[in-house]
Amino acid sequence: MARKNSISTISDKLTKINESFTIYMYDNGYMVEISGRNSSDDWSTAKILVSTTDELLDLINEASSLPRD
Repeated sequence: MARKNSISTISDKLTKINESFTIYMYDNGYMVEISGRNSSDDWSTAKILVSTTDELLDLINEASSLPRD
């Protein structure tokens, strides 16, 4: 079964972010949950799954560079 519209970066879903995010550790990877505003300026939450700490660090670096709401 093919994935539909896989989200791999925060900016795929949000244009501005809140000042905090949560990282969940699972047996097979990590999930970053972050809220903010989407392109329509509506509140939204992104939940992004990654497999490695390198991918996790990429998301943290991206969150640090996005505008804050």
